[in-house]
Amino acid sequence: MGVTSALVLFAVIWSLMFLIILPIRVKTQGDLGEIVPGTHAGAPEVHNVGKKAKICTVLSLILWGIISTVILTEVITVRDLDWFGRMAPEAPAGGTDG
Repeated sequence: MGVTSALVLFAVIWSLMFLIILPIRVKTQGDLGEIVPGTHAGAPEVHNVGKKAKICTVLSLILWGIISTVILTEVITVRDLDWFGRMAPEAPAGGTDG
């Protein structure tokens, strides 16, 4: 895995984790009973985005480390996920077809 692949993998994991963590413990205007005129009652009043971004970064680094280790050590390969047998047979190691 190259540097670019590693960064893209981390960015995807981070953004998915952030979207999962974002709605946790959000206090809306309706929950607090102080609805600003012209806004929806479900608009967040207390959201703690900075704290959630830090938590997301730590969890993403842990998950990225696990996934990167699995990819680099080839514990699970693409061939392991070929449940329907659609991939061509694996070429013999070290030899050429000729």
